Amino acid sequence: MDNAQERRIEERLRYHWPIWYADTGNEQVVQGQMIDVSSQAASFTCSDDFFPYEDQWVTARFSVPQYGEDQSFNMTDCIRTGHISRVEQVSDHMNRVVMQFHQPLDFKPGEQQVRLHKADKQPVLL
Repeated sequence: MDNAQERRIEERLRYHWPIWYADTGNEQVVQGQMIDVSSQAASFTCSDDFFPYEDQWVTARFSVPQYGEDQSFNMTDCIRTGHISRVEQVSDHMNRVVMQFHQPLDFKPGEQQVRLHKADKQPVLL
């Protein structure tokens, strides 16, 4: 296990879904691709066209799957303001960004303990 994972106090939910973000107070909205999310933070990729810088405040809009006991899930829409804590170059035209939320989500997405049922590939709570 690497040091980054050892420092995490909460499991993250890994999924690929669009995330839209903008510099706080700016009308230009840019789309990124979610990598993972916890109740406190999210990481996503974005292109070189517009990527935030460390310590910048941004507002993001994204959806997170929230699983139910009946093997179903709903996408919960979220809007969060927060600061960029890290920007890493992934390729010549792609960056990975980590955003720390100013206000946490109401649930812990990675700790829903969901797995896919092998027979029908439906989400099941453990």
